Amino acid sequence: MHPHSSSNQPRLVAWEITRSCNLNCVHCRASAEKGPYEGELDTGKCKQVLEEIRSTGSPIIILTGGEPLMREDVFELARYGTNLGLRMVMATNGTLLTPAIIKEIRESGIKRLSISLDGETAERHDAFRKVKGAFDASLKGIAMLREAGIEFQINTTVTKHNAEHIEDILKMTVELGAVAHHIFLLVPTGRAKDMEEQEIDAIKYEKLLHWFYNMRNKTPLHLKATCAPHYYRILRQEAHAKGEKIAFETYGLDAVTRGCLGGTSFCFISYDGIIQPCGYLELNCGNLKEASFDDIWKNSKIFNELRDFNLYKGKCGRCEYRKFCGGCRARAYEATGDYLAEEPLCAYQPKI
Repeated sequence: MHPHSSSNQPRLVAWEITRSCNLNCVHCRASAEKGPYEGELDTGKCKQVLEEIRSTGSPIIILTGGEPLMREDVFELARYGTNLGLRMVMATNGTLLTPAIIKEIRESGIKRLSISLDGETAERHDAFRKVKGAFDASLKGIAMLREAGIEFQINTTVTKHNAEHIEDILKMTVELGAVAHHIFLLVPTGRAKDMEEQEIDAIKYEKLLHWFYNMRNKTPLHLKATCAPHYYRILRQEAHAKGEKIAFETYGLDAVTRGCLGGTSFCFISYDGIIQPCGYLELNCGNLKEASFDDIWKNSKIFNELRDFNLYKGKCGRCEYRKFCGGCRARAYEATGDYLAEEPLCAYQPKI
């Protein structure tokens, strides 16, 4: 058994139960379309996978897609997971919500929905989502959730297009009655990007995360930066500067979580049963049609490498914050072809 595997229980599993979608968004990880997609796991197999996940621990299961509401058995699966004692949540674009669907959400035990909003106006959001009317449809869905008393959070993907409007988006999120605002800092990387341009991005990035940190006490919401492992370094730098201890009591889950969770306490299951460290790091860590979830989780070579911070390279490998941050493994892979390489979009220089 690998020395790191026993302590690495899955805390979160994002499961793309379908790749079909009713929208066609510009930044979609899945390049999702209407579908149907070949090779999707059937109901029986999905239930079996839920049992296998349960045998490794009790992570939160995020039913995602595509658009999970495009899958006919979504509530049957949610109910099955709930009965196994798993916390079931759903990531949706919110445009397909109806009173009947909301009733099913409640009855199947889904505890929270995340709805993606990438602009604070219809014009901005719809341009991003490449669908006219998407913003209004999502807001309608949100109003129904609010009325039904179902918890929801807003997820926002931050790019150069909306970075300067993020304050307005946060304000809107508060007004909508969300319980949390999660920002996903997906700055596109790849060999094609000129390094100089990336450095400017890294500094902008750093500023945005400092701003986000400072908003923690100014907003009633729980704020979380996802795909922004640097946030967990900034948290420690800012707390240190104020002479504060990062304790669970004062910092909540932020005190105990870390930056990149891919393969350490999080994984992603694709619609056809391939397990990946995350949705953006397309590495085949095992196939659920051939092996069980618990077996892949414990024994995947890639997962066990990601859990061994001594293997990290470049400045990530020597950074004093590596166990809190770890750098985004997907961006490292995207830029270099090596998932253990240093994170390309970080402005910090390790002291060591």
